[in-house]
Amino acid sequence: MEAIANTTGPRVSIIIPSYNTASLIGNCLESVFSQTFRDFEVIVVNDGSPDTVQLEEVLRPYEGRIIYIRQANKRAAGARNTAIGQARGEFLAFLDSDDSWLPNHLALQMEVFEQDRSLDMVYSDAVLVSDEARESSFMEKCPSEGEASFAALVREKCHVPVSTVVARKASIVKAGLFDEQLQRCDDYDMWLRTAFHGAKIGYRRTVQARLYLGRPDSLGLSRSKMVEAYWKILEKTAETLPLNLEQKEIVSDRAEEIHAQYLLEEGKIQLRERRPEKARELFAEANRRLRTLKLSVVVRSLQIAPRSACALLDAWNRFRSLRTV
Repeated sequence: MEAIANTTGPRVSIIIPSYNTASLIGNCLESVFSQTFRDFEVIVVNDGSPDTVQLEEVLRPYEGRIIYIRQANKRAAGARNTAIGQARGEFLAFLDSDDSWLPNHLALQMEVFEQDRSLDMVYSDAVLVSDEARESSFMEKCPSEGEASFAALVREKCHVPVSTVVARKASIVKAGLFDEQLQRCDDYDMWLRTAFHGAKIGYRRTVQARLYLGRPDSLGLSRSKMVEAYWKILEKTAETLPLNLEQKEIVSDRAEEIHAQYLLEEGKIQLRERRPEKARELFAEANRRLRTLKLSVVVRSLQIAPRSACALLDAWNRFRSLRTV
């Protein structure tokens, strides 16, 4: 089989944004330098981190082995874009500084590109590591089913963990790089645009990374804000990409579903904070899209006895068993 052509630089540029992860990035870098695949460069971007002194102390033993860039805070998207601008590799491998790879991760991903030269991007399964819960597989919680097409990403039939992605640099540049205006889920937005602009995406079901979920300041910890971010990204997709009629319908339908889910999450917050009238309004609006019996009962109970402790408790217990979109 014909090998992927070498360039004058490394084949892979590893992109590592760092913000307030001085205590974790050492493990991340050790996993990088333990890779069986060795043709890479490592770019660490200090994204205006408040722990810069500690971070640079941790990075000192890696001098000469990494490219280190300091910049004012631009969030993860801005840090990734800065690194991409410096990257010499044909391929980009993304790794968050609180995550780590298993030793064969890059070798396995590059093997996929060797086997199918039409691919532009590959991701894999990973282990989810939390300070509180037992370890589980990313694909157990967020499966990938069928082809990872634009429609599949919109409908979330395929879920992409950023720290497992290896992509051709050209495909990321073609899609317009990461959107630095987004506070959350900029990676999801990136994969949508990458797929829309013609990138062929593949994935492996093998566990090849460890994704850390335990940071108290992690953006992913707020369910409501994450759902809102997904909804806003779908709205942005509809407004900014030249979608055909079928794509417009897929995006519009999914945006409605995610909007309803956002209303549901906001309603839960209002319920926990004992603002039943506001919770009922949000639940009723959500139910105009979801139309579930349990949600209808919750709305009715809050309407009949909005300040009843029993009604609040009953509503909350029902929500604990309610599946959202």
